[in-house]
Parts: sequence; C-alpha cells; structure tokens
Amino acid sequence: MAHKKQTETGGIVAVVTKGVNRRTMLKGAAAVAGVAIGSKAIGGFPTIWAQEIKDITLTHVGMSYSTIIDIAKQASKDLGFKIEMAVTDHPGFVTRVTTQPESVDVADGEIRQRLQMVPRGVLQGVETKKIKLWDKVTPIYTKGEFAGKPTSRSGVSPYEVMYLDSKEGTKFHDGQTEWATMLPGVYNADTLGMRPDLIKRPIESWAELVNPEFKGKTAIQDIPEIGILDAAMALQAAGKVKYNDMGEMTKKEIDATIEALIELKKQGHFRALWNTFDQSVQLMAAGEVVIQSMWSPAVTAVRSQGKACLYVPLKEGYRGWGNGISLMKHLSGKKLDAAYEYLNWYLSGWMGGFIAKQGYYISVPETAKAFMTDDEWGYWYDGKAAQKDITNPTGDKMESAGAKRDGGSYEDRFSKIVVWNTFMKEAVYMNKRWNDFRTA
Repeated sequence: MAHKKQTETGGIVAVVTKGVNRRTMLKGAAAVAGVAIGSKAIGGFPTIWAQEIKDITLTHVGMSYSTIIDIAKQASKDLGFKIEMAVTDHPGFVTRVTTQPESVDVADGEIRQRLQMVPRGVLQGVETKKIKLWDKVTPIYTKGEFAGKPTSRSGVSPYEVMYLDSKEGTKFHDGQTEWATMLPGVYNADTLGMRPDLIKRPIESWAELVNPEFKGKTAIQDIPEIGILDAAMALQAAGKVKYNDMGEMTKKEIDATIEALIELKKQGHFRALWNTFDQSVQLMAAGEVVIQSMWSPAVTAVRSQGKACLYVPLKEGYRGWGNGISLMKHLSGKKLDAAYEYLNWYLSGWMGGFIAKQGYYISVPETAKAFMTDDEWGYWYDGKAAQKDITNPTGDKMESAGAKRDGGSYEDRFSKIVVWNTFMKEAVYMNKRWNDFRTA
C-alpha cells in the first residue's frame, strides 16, 4: 500500500509499506522480545480502553528523518487514537518546544537538544517502569556502553542526558533513575558519502573531505553543530588542526577550524554547503560533488536513481547521533496515558522494521526483527551479503543479491564512535564563527 512521506524540505515522496495488522505485530514482537505484549499490556499503567481514548489526538513534533507520516498512520491504526506528525528543522524544533510547549505533545528531538529543553522546564520525565521493554533498550542510551565497553563521551553522548532525579526535574542526574528525559528512539553513526565510479580509488580517511584532489567537488552540511564536527574529523585526520575534545571545543579551537574552512572556501574547495536532505542527494546524483557530508538515507536515495554511491567506513571512526521522544509537561490524565501507549508501541517492532530501511536503528533492535526478513536483518544489521535483492523504503530495488551494506555492520559502527553530535558551551560563539564561514 502506497503512503506518503515528508522530506526534509517538506516535499512528498511515495513510500511502499506492507500491511501489518495489530495481531501480527503483537505476536511477532512478543516472540522476539520474550515479553507479554498484548492489546491490554502494550501501554502504560493503568491500561486504558480504546473507547476512552478514541477521540484523543497526540501531536508528534520532530525532524523529517524520524517524523514520517507512515509512522503516524500505522500507530493510529494500531492504537485506536490519532497521531499527527509535524515536521520542523533543527532550530525550529527547539524554538517550538520551548516557546510553544502547549502545541506539542511528544517532542522527537536529537539527544543534544535535551541540553536546550530540560533546563526550560517544558518536559516531564518518562517513568521507565511504564515502558514495557525498558530493560531491552540498548545500553548505548541507558548505561553509556556498547558491547560491554564505555562509549565515547565526546560531544553529547546519550547516557549523559538520559536521566532526571524526579518527574519534574530540570537538571540531569548522574546515573540511572526511574525518570528518563526521553524514550530512546532512532540513532546512527555517520560518515562520508562518495561516488566510487567518479573517484575510482578507495576512500579510507576523513582527511579526504579536505583533500585538494577534490577541489570544487566536495560539500559539507550547513547545520553548524553538525557541520563543524564533520570539519573537525577531516581537519584532524589531515593534520591541520588538533583538538583536545572536538565535542567541546575551546574558542581557540573553533577559530582554528573556521579559519581553515574559510581558506578552503576561498580556494574554491567546496562546491556547496547543503542544509537539506534533498540538496545532498541532488549534488551527489548529478555528480556535482564526489565526496561530502551525507546521511545514510541520502546515500540510499542516490543509489535508487541508479547512481553508484557509498557510505564509507573510515579508519578514524564515526560521528554518532540519536533521537529520543520526550513527554511535554502539560500532558496529564488520559492524554498522558495515551502518550505512554504510543511510546510503548514505538518500541514494539513495526517502527524499527520500517526505519531500518531508512538505514537507521531503533533502540530495541530485537523487536524490529519481527518486521524484517532474515535476509533484511542480515543486510541492515549484521553486515552480511544479501541473499536476495534489497529494496529501499520506496520498495524499489536498491542492491542486488550479494551486496553488503556499506558503512559497516551495527557492531562495527557503534564500537567506533569518536564523537557525538553536540551542543557546545561555546555554542553562541561557534554559531557566530560558522556564519563567518558561511558568508566568506
């Protein structure tokens, strides 16, 4: 059945999804997770009945890569009340949540944005005991670990902003509590995209982003908090700037980064600075750039156009990022109960299977298995060669049998996170200096 999905720029693209009924979803999720999930158990405490919540509407606000109309439609169908999606950009999200909090019910923002939201007192803590699969949530979020080892603390790591000391808390708690700032959602580890047919040699280092060989054929994302990290990864790999902690730069380090970028821009190194998903796809598909900052679904979109495009694993490691869903402070009564129903649904499997084909991961990966074939799981999560053709979220062929997912397996990616998307103490100064680069 064809649905529609909003893109970063607000456009509409067709998305083909398989019809999955409520019974199939619950049966699959329960089998995988090993827990009892049923129409009376999937939600919060106490269980609320469909008749009492059928007229409730929850407004889910977030960025386009996770705030997708297909998700709202499936959730509304399965839960019996309405989920509305409102898409915004990164700065617009924080502005709406903090200045118009009553217009939002669930806030789906990046991990780092909790630093801007929690102190404002617009959120309420997520009561972890009401989340049926909390003990299944990846320890990347809940413990700051992956495969039994601590994850990077450079930037804003998920664990650092995960917990509150009370439901109404406005400060982060160091260590686990029963109150979370968010329900962990989707996440990924980013690297560079490249056109192997045009470069015709291996790309193994972030330094290639600033390699003079690609003068006029590179691009970097024009989202300051993220773009500066891509730049830092490249400049440090190239030996041009050394950082004590690139996730928390000093003014001196910010200056060194921006001055290096301005010099590259004056030399005509960058073909473009992009700030939307569509722009990055168009640049790469047209061959205007051959290597650039990129998001995983954008690589998928380029390949869907029949163009060779790879998301390359680089020896220095990855830039990590993630999202989470927070409950707004004004929620109470049956509407709050409905919000917990939605949060529990979010982790129960359908969402994870859907978002995997975007190239993203869900915070309870095992439930997604019920909504993916063994071959899809092997390709998207395990890094195995596909046994059959792999399709993208639109249902079009993306890879032929025998292909492996570029960028590495789930374990490869998250065992090599160097820095997380960040919100620096010097954010105001950094944004001012980034604007100097933008206008140079």
